Amino acid sequence: MSAIVTYSNEIKRVRSLGIEPADIARVTGAARATVGSWIRATRRPAAAHRERLLELVAVVDRLSRIMDDEYIAIWLQKPLPALDDEPPLDALSNGRYRDVSRLVAELENDSFS
Repeated sequence: MSAIVTYSNEIKRVRSLGIEPADIARVTGAARATVGSWIRATRRPAAAHRERLLELVAVVDRLSRIMDDEYIAIWLQKPLPALDDEPPLDALSNGRYRDVSRLVAELENDSFS
């Protein structure tokens, strides 16, 4: 399987959980049309966008293990006090993956109590 198809499949999986192409563009800093080309597997994300895309995929993967799939997109868009009232999508787009990851880790730990 080519890298282009692999990225496309990852994005399609994220989209299946309610994350819109506009949200993916917001996180990665790519144009919506560019995200569309990733989804259609006509282009793969350039290095400038790849890191943020994979951070989003990692967060979504972890969230899918601890909350209902239909709530993930909502959670990612909600301003959260733990992120200084910034939505996780904005925090990811601003390079704050570690902050979002720590918050998800707290949720993961709470799910086992």
